[in-house]
Amino acid sequence: MNSAQELKPEIAAMPSWLRRSIGKASEISTVQRIIKQRQIHTICEEGRCPNRGECYAQKTATFLLMGPTCTRSCAFCQVDKGHAPMPVDEEEPQKVAESVHLLGLSYVVLTAVARDDLADGGAGHFVKTMATIRQMNPATQIEVLTPDFWGGAGVGETGQKHRIAMIVNAQPACYNHNVETVRRLTGPVRRGAKYDRSLAVLATVKEIDASIPTKSGLMLGHGETKEEIIETMADLRAVGCDRITLGQYMRPSLEHLPVQKYWTPAEFDELGKIAQDMGFSHVRSSPLVRSSYHAGDW
Repeated sequence: MNSAQELKPEIAAMPSWLRRSIGKASEISTVQRIIKQRQIHTICEEGRCPNRGECYAQKTATFLLMGPTCTRSCAFCQVDKGHAPMPVDEEEPQKVAESVHLLGLSYVVLTAVARDDLADGGAGHFVKTMATIRQMNPATQIEVLTPDFWGGAGVGETGQKHRIAMIVNAQPACYNHNVETVRRLTGPVRRGAKYDRSLAVLATVKEIDASIPTKSGLMLGHGETKEEIIETMADLRAVGCDRITLGQYMRPSLEHLPVQKYWTPAEFDELGKIAQDMGFSHVRSSPLVRSSYHAGDW
């Protein structure tokens, strides 16, 4: 029995508001064909995002740089992990830029697996990809969704800031880094990550260039309380975070953390209103919201 079959009872028990069409097959297949031809990846596909058809139709996609294998082992994430990643494809920036051009994308999100094995954590590859996209698609806006850039021997705070500065100096339209969950649950949910370290990423962006919008997101359903969510949002505002996404965690397989609670649409609406009142300039709060959902509409 495969993992999809094992999850069938859990999927059947999923609330109705989490069930939706994945979108037009033609729109999805067009993107899949172009990225497979170039042997590149999108988090839309690797993470099996429920919104990918809608985003593709709106000329938005999120490219997953530096391969599909992560050097971290977050307990909620669909992305491949647990073995050595492949060498970085030096032609990937060109392949991504060509895909952006062929798909006519007006807004692109660049994310990446954590590559703690690389000397700069992959920051230079982000910058090279941004430059290559702009050469071929000068009107396309580029958002980045980065790891915390802490991994690797002897990196420390100075090394982390240097890596972040490389990307900030390349002037993304938005700099996103997700805290993913509340402080109490960071250990079991985000193995290898630190709550304050993630806040430091967003603070560093603002220290370097306050004009660049920053964004972060949480996936609810790991056992957090409403009070803890509000506390996390306050922590994000304290480091100048401008934008926030709140979505429901859905278990990818039995090997991942089980869902502790399905937050209702009404609860998401309430949390979204609280976020607005706290001063976030843009808020997306709904069960099916993901980090890059309607990214180009901010």
